Amino acid sequence: MFDQLSNAISSVVKDFGPKQRITEESIKPALKSVRRALLDADVNINVADALIDGVKTRSLGEQVVEGVTADQQFIKAMYDELVDMMGGDSSSSSSSPTPSAPPASTLAIGSAGNPAVILLAGLQGAGKTTAAGDDEATLTTARLPKRNRKVLIAAADVYRPAAISQLEILGKSVGVEVFSMGTDADPVDIAEKALEKAKKEGYDTLIVDTAGRQIIDENLMDELKNIKEAVKPDEILLVVDAMTGQEAASLTASFDSAVGLTGAILTKTDGDSRGGAAVSVRGVSGKPIKFVGTGERTPDLEPFYPDRMASRILGMGDILSIVEKAQAEVSDEEARRMNDKVKNNEFDFNDFLQQAKLVSTMGSLGGVAKMMPGMGGVSSEQMIAAEKRLKKNEAMIAVMTEEERSNPDLLIKDSKALERLIRIAKFSDMPLSDVKQFMSEFQKMGTMMSRMSKANDKQQDPSMAGSNGMDMAMPGNRAARRQTKKKKKGGKGGGGGFGM
Repeated sequence: MFDQLSNAISSVVKDFGPKQRITEESIKPALKSVRRALLDADVNINVADALIDGVKTRSLGEQVVEGVTADQQFIKAMYDELVDMMGGDSSSSSSSPTPSAPPASTLAIGSAGNPAVILLAGLQGAGKTTAAGDDEATLTTARLPKRNRKVLIAAADVYRPAAISQLEILGKSVGVEVFSMGTDADPVDIAEKALEKAKKEGYDTLIVDTAGRQIIDENLMDELKNIKEAVKPDEILLVVDAMTGQEAASLTASFDSAVGLTGAILTKTDGDSRGGAAVSVRGVSGKPIKFVGTGERTPDLEPFYPDRMASRILGMGDILSIVEKAQAEVSDEEARRMNDKVKNNEFDFNDFLQQAKLVSTMGSLGGVAKMMPGMGGVSSEQMIAAEKRLKKNEAMIAVMTEEERSNPDLLIKDSKALERLIRIAKFSDMPLSDVKQFMSEFQKMGTMMSRMSKANDKQQDPSMAGSNGMDMAMPGNRAARRQTKKKKKGGKGGGGGFGM
């Protein structure tokens, strides 16, 4: 997402060159180029114009801090304006996302016997059923421990074939009960009976999944209005497809006018390279985006953070989301164990496989990499190549003996190392040169990670080292990078082992 917009903005920023301050004259071509980039990204024209006006005002109106260059000042103005445009508060963040920054808007919170009712609406194919099944994202946004939530989903889509069974499968996968009355029941009756059950059995959240249509029609709106009147929802969320661009914003405005929305869920953002929907929805409809979906699986639905999204649009990465994804997958005990192995340069091929699997649970390698600062400009072709290399490396590890996996020196320093590599090349169906290259990259990666971990330990309380496995190689750790550069000064940088 945002590839086109990020690349265009990066190009504009470079044009500022060595200028130390922004003038009315120097900013004109930059604003013109950014406006064109916004429109190309399918941002609503009124939203684009408002954003450009805001950036101009911020750029020319703010006092320039000594040492801040024109490009840095322009990026700061763009960041602040994007955050505000998408529903955040730029005044609470000086230049980048912070751990304390909240999502654009949290969900209503109910209690046992007095459930918060969340009504999901949208056109067919937008992803309502997946959104309804994503109990985990709901819990994350409500900022309550999972054990304290009891969620019931009402299957009120009686028109689409297999809709109920699909929702039941999704509900089972996330441990949430699905209430259904079959395809012959009235959707309003289903919603009412589900609410009765939720109150009687102590549920604190009821999610009502309604039917979608190919287009907006009176029957769809009338049904939604009747369900709304029957269960009086605390939240009415519209699920919209990011691939529709600014049309998603117009759709949100139309639904809001008809039934009164409290927010939107933007799905399929991983397939939208432009990003117009994310920037436009709130500006056009006045309603916040509460979640964004990056795939078809329920864990791929995440709370929407305007500051993090603005950071990604500007190619600054989204480290906080990576950390949160890792924390959800790695226990503190496992993180400490891995950190100790890395620090002592004992990282082996079993650990490599474990880390590769961790990346896969967080999404595609390309998706994770693009949340890293400075990686926004990496092309899709490069990402695909990196993922192919990772698959090759996994295939090589698969044919190693258990002894070789746990003792990499057998393949690097042992007298029979070459003989072993030839065997691995044969059984993995890989060229020997590829196997040798992997060994070289693996060795360099282990050394680099060990140095970075030790440097990181010097910058923090030892009891905090390795928290959730992320600080050992966290991009942005300046001390670690400086130490690594000093020790490797004059030498060639090694491959990352993950194909990057």
